[in-house]
Amino acid sequence: IQHVSSRRLNARTLCAQGKGGGSSAGSLVCRRTLLGLVGMGSLLSSSAASSAYAADGKVEFRRIPTQFIAALGDPTASQGTGAESWGLWRVDPGPRGVYLRDYERALKSKGNVAPAGWTFDDNDWWVEEHGLIMEKPDFPLPDGRYLVTGDRQVTTMLTVENGAWKLYEGSLYDVTHLPCRAARYSGSDPTRANQRDFPVKPGAVMPSVEGAEKQDYAVLFVIGVEKTFDPRYGR
Repeated sequence: IQHVSSRRLNARTLCAQGKGGGSSAGSLVCRRTLLGLVGMGSLLSSSAASSAYAADGKVEFRRIPTQFIAALGDPTASQGTGAESWGLWRVDPGPRGVYLRDYERALKSKGNVAPAGWTFDDNDWWVEEHGLIMEKPDFPLPDGRYLVTGDRQVTTMLTVENGAWKLYEGSLYDVTHLPCRAARYSGSDPTRANQRDFPVKPGAVMPSVEGAEKQDYAVLFVIGVEKTFDPRYGR
């Protein structure tokens, strides 16, 4: 894992691991071997706690099974507002998804209930880069401090508080996992999506769907949270 040279804050200095627990290191339906996250998983597995010292004091992180943030914002920014519109998938939605081509058989004919048990909303539906319809993330992303990465060079602390967000290092682009694409659609329905538009290339925008409004989201991997923070409930 490479650190960011500007402050030399890397996963070794950011993470604190409690005893036990495992990491799913999923890929938001990317179905790829994330060697970088495997490396981070072993790095996080140490039982000896390490600390990061930010401007507001000592911050300790504990390892969690990988979660996924759906984020909006200027990709070149390191801080901003609007985090109340960010969401969180607490489990990888990929294996729980339904391909666009199977929408009528696997969702519509089943009362819009997916085989995995989540409910499809035709006014608010999500698709990833392979053409899989996903369950919605949970909104809003709880306030707190998260250890985030895009599985590239930057692993850093994200602070979310009262709609404001701030990265300790790097930009939103730096912690975005480019192969994972995610878009939110409203209106129309999945039958109008063009199957030939998938898969979507890493970093590219998601396809439009006739009659639907679309919003692209950046996907961030969450591999740790502040020790005093529970991402299921907030502080």
